[in-house]
Amino acid sequence: MHRNWTALLLALCLPPFAVAKGADFGWSPPAIGAGLFTEQLGMLERERDEYADSLATHAANRVATAKADKSSLTEARRLVALALHLAPRNRKALVLSFQLARGVLPEPQAGNYQPEVLASLLATRAEVLKQQGGEQNSYLARIFTELAAEMNPTNDDAVYASELQRIDHGPIDWSRLTDAKPSPVLSEP
Repeated sequence: MHRNWTALLLALCLPPFAVAKGADFGWSPPAIGAGLFTEQLGMLERERDEYADSLATHAANRVATAKADKSSLTEARRLVALALHLAPRNRKALVLSFQLARGVLPEPQAGNYQPEVLASLLATRAEVLKQQGGEQNSYLARIFTELAAEMNPTNDDAVYASELQRIDHGPIDWSRLTDAKPSPVLSEP
């Protein structure tokens, strides 16, 4: 009799564990390589990490809300890549990428900023980066400007700036961020 109860208990408990693996979203983690932004970037390490947190949180919320549809995963891949280029050890970006690779739908997260506010912050920071000059600052300014317009298409200033830069420079080549070539592996002595 004891065996029957044990078998029944196991039968009831095992199915949830069997399903725990998750769905296959087709997530391809971004390849960051050595990273695009060095210490020449006009942002402090803490600021870089805060922006990475905000971008990863926005990506997680977008994927959760859209139930991991193709569009949200494409956007998340871009945002996770950018977050990891800004802060390669960013906890939120690494955890989100890991979860999506295993088919785990992220839980909506409380972020510091609503998308409209984050878009305004990105647009403002882009202007400061442009004023600082330099190749890395200019490139990140272009990325932030394009993201600001995409996150909040009702922000006329961000949309106008994004469209001007698209006319002058073309759209951002996201594959430069998402599909970087890996650094050569050094052999151990």
